[in-house]
Amino acid sequence: MTAIDDGDPNRYPPISDYAFLSDCHSVALVSRTGSIDWCCMPRMDSASIFGRLLDWDKGGFCQLTPSLAPASLSREYVDDSLVLRTTYRTDDGDATVTDCFTMRRGGGRNPDRRLLRIVNGVSGCVPFDLRVSARFDYGGLRPWIRRHGVRVFTAIGGNDALVISTDANIEPDDQHNLSAHFEVTSGSVVRLSLTWVPPEDIDPRPPDQPQPHQLDDQLRETLNWWHRWSSKLNTGGGAHMDEGRRSAVVLKGLVYAPTGAVVAAPTTSLPEDVGGVRNWDYRYSWIRDSQFTVRSLGEVGGDEEADGFRRFVERSAAGNASALQLMYGLGGERRLPEIELDHLGGYRGSRPVRIGNAASAQLQLDVYGYLLDLAWRWHRRGQSPDDDYWRFLASCIDTAAERWIEPDSGIWEKRADPVHHVYSKVMCWVTLSRGLQLAEECLRAAPVDRWTAARDAARGAIETQGYDSERGVYVAAFGSTDLDASLLLLPAMGYIAWDDERMVRTTDAIRQDLVQDGLLLRYRSPDGVAGTDHPFIACSFWLAECLAHQGRLSEAELVFDRASATANDLGLFPEEFDPTAHEMLGNFPQGLSHLSHITAALAIDSRLH
Repeated sequence: MTAIDDGDPNRYPPISDYAFLSDCHSVALVSRTGSIDWCCMPRMDSASIFGRLLDWDKGGFCQLTPSLAPASLSREYVDDSLVLRTTYRTDDGDATVTDCFTMRRGGGRNPDRRLLRIVNGVSGCVPFDLRVSARFDYGGLRPWIRRHGVRVFTAIGGNDALVISTDANIEPDDQHNLSAHFEVTSGSVVRLSLTWVPPEDIDPRPPDQPQPHQLDDQLRETLNWWHRWSSKLNTGGGAHMDEGRRSAVVLKGLVYAPTGAVVAAPTTSLPEDVGGVRNWDYRYSWIRDSQFTVRSLGEVGGDEEADGFRRFVERSAAGNASALQLMYGLGGERRLPEIELDHLGGYRGSRPVRIGNAASAQLQLDVYGYLLDLAWRWHRRGQSPDDDYWRFLASCIDTAAERWIEPDSGIWEKRADPVHHVYSKVMCWVTLSRGLQLAEECLRAAPVDRWTAARDAARGAIETQGYDSERGVYVAAFGSTDLDASLLLLPAMGYIAWDDERMVRTTDAIRQDLVQDGLLLRYRSPDGVAGTDHPFIACSFWLAECLAHQGRLSEAELVFDRASATANDLGLFPEEFDPTAHEMLGNFPQGLSHLSHITAALAIDSRLH
């Protein structure tokens, strides 16, 4: 590995400092200090345009902040949207900065691909500094800066181009940067527009320059778009789901609109263990995470997202389980080779920085269960499978009937030898059970005897080899005494009642064995990767959901509140949390954490009311 001196790791803001922006196509993270340190356009899994998050010197950024340190700042999302508004209070005046990707009706197929930043003077006089340092291809390419008029520039390189326009007097330097200094007073406005375009669209033709009133209109339309979408949410009015609305908005921002794919997180290589090697690319669509996401959105009114993902998986797998993978690219891409970017120093020295994910080649037998559970829930909402969809589902059920006896890599994608994970066996049982229910209720021809025999054999194996009769609890794998937080999902998948004595004992054993400072670890067994695994936020919400359904509301609320406290000031959850250092870890924001927040909140509120 090439030696890289990344300087002082304290230059990197905590992960909790960042806000999330999305238009369901592109993504960005904005720090509290007004710096866009991560941005991927035109897709969530595109090479970064701004990537300082993964290398402070090489990655690139877009900084927009008061020239002098403000006396105070506050930030919030505008209503139920991903439009961020930051208020700066200085000794000489106040100002706001509004950040968003612009959105509009019909933008699902033809988006603006515009990152918009608007500075509004509120009172007095506030000076601002602006710097745009685009670095394409994960910081590997300094773009060619070209002027097109007084305040319009393009940055071009490789297969990327940005059209950069602003009301400020912006100028280039010899380091491929654009900079400006300006002041805002009460009622004045300065706008910055960054629009991604294919390079061939602006060479040799000059780019169009958006007019100030057009950008103001686009901000209003963006807020209207989010209002239209969020008004469909049916969160029940409970106190916990009032918080859950933010999680629903975040999950919507992780849906890739053109295909219906759901990205697990908008970032790559944010470390699970700072300074270590547990750095993975999560900008892909896992069947597991995506099904959980659309299930959570479906429970609060997001049926459209559920149907979009169902169709995405069916066509990506070419309509047959034999071609099914556990994850796909956002366009349905199947080849996701894992590559190390040796030129990047990594977040706070956490290397290697990876793109792609080798877990895509693993065998994870739980994937079939998610698809059948999704189809079952879709059927229960009145949408039964047509002939083509049934053939796809039947191939999944046949595969589960044949392969449930095999070891696999499991839900946590451990990079160790495959074992007989109990949760994977349960999900094969779910596949067969849901398949039989669908065949019966939808009057579909099916090999009922074979599926029934496989379902019963799987359950028999789980109850004998995956159950510790001495302790009266389910275990992580056949022949093991270890516990695993994924067992908390057994009742959610319909395998066992929430309040069954075996499940209550398993829940208590998991709490005793896996809780660390009030938060839950996934497991304690080796996983084939060096470094420390910290509490996993989704698991704590799974525990809260279990306790709520078992009628243990005071315990459920304590666990829920402890997990909720790991969110930042904007309600964004990480993948993991280090309770000793009090810091977020892993890719951010993490979809699995947010969807589990929703299901736990719904469980507690339903019991309370």
